[in-house]
Amino acid sequence: MKNVFNNDWQQILAEEFDKPYYEQLRKKVAQEFKIATIYPQLEDVMNAFNSVSYKDVKVVILGQDPYHGPGQAHGMSFSVRKGVPHPPSLRNIFLELHNDLGCSAPTDGSLMKWAEQGVFLLNTVLTVRKGEANSHKGIGWELFTDVVIEKLAQRQDPIIFVLWGRPAQTKESIIHKLGSHHAIIKAPHPSPLSAHRGFFGSKPFSKINDQLRQWEKQPINWCLN
Repeated sequence: MKNVFNNDWQQILAEEFDKPYYEQLRKKVAQEFKIATIYPQLEDVMNAFNSVSYKDVKVVILGQDPYHGPGQAHGMSFSVRKGVPHPPSLRNIFLELHNDLGCSAPTDGSLMKWAEQGVFLLNTVLTVRKGEANSHKGIGWELFTDVVIEKLAQRQDPIIFVLWGRPAQTKESIIHKLGSHHAIIKAPHPSPLSAHRGFFGSKPFSKINDQLRQWEKQPINWCLN
């Protein structure tokens, strides 16, 4: 199989692409692209991996599935391309970022600046039908992202796992099983349906940086302006 990733993720995950579940997943996704409008675009599905190499991951922000509105999803959880209006979940993230660290809301919703500092922006499911949240739940992506979390948890260099929402929090047992040296930060999903149940006020950004400092690692510059 040709390379899926342009960095060390290729070696880390290469054997997954030959497994029956992944072959079935690949066929299902290919069929979905033929019969429906699927987000993100096919060439963007693996953007999170190509944006942060395995060895450089410091923080994992794990969400649910991609945005399902036109032009929003581009393969990195919660991020949108420059010039795209901010979806409600992203607006809530920026509001919490302001309340936590004083960062003003940026004009652009691209989180690439975070990725460049080692923030791995992953969803539990990597594709979705237009206008149908969670429509690709259960087709096989969860099996793949389980392995991704396993590989990260096996790393000796500690990682902060940020689990927003119940689908993300299903991965917690994998992290605990493989690495007690990692840190886990949990909160409800930042969507309007759940943000007021504990996402607001959770101060994830300052917690992440406090932990990084404890590990004598460079904190993340979260402000995007």
